[in-house]
Amino acid sequence: QVQLVESGGGLVQPGGSLRLSCAASGSIFSIYVMGWYRQAPGKQRELVATITNGGRTNYADSVKGRFTISGDNAKNMVYLQMNSLKPEDTAVYYCNAGGMKEAGYLPVNFEVWGQGTLVTVSL
Repeated sequence: QVQLVESGGGLVQPGGSLRLSCAASGSIFSIYVMGWYRQAPGKQRELVATITNGGRTNYADSVKGRFTISGDNAKNMVYLQMNSLKPEDTAVYYCNAGGMKEAGYLPVNFEVWGQGTLVTVSL
């Protein structure tokens, strides 16, 4: 199995910064893409940012210029640097990874979610 563990959430004032980390572990053969999604109370889960193993990034319009996603392929980790945080960024942030895992004779595809970490932006 493959597991994701997030860390770095917390309470921050508007205009402040936080850095989220996500570590993937388990029977990983390769990871193609990792990303961050968020879900605010009463809203659907939405994309924040993704990064491929080749370094290609994608951002939601609402976070462009404020958030930066980065990854460490050797460590199977992804980070989200969040600057200029706004109250509307308050949400549970989930890490997501997709790739292939060891499964006997041939690797198989996987997609896995982390348990989520709460980010609260408030005075």
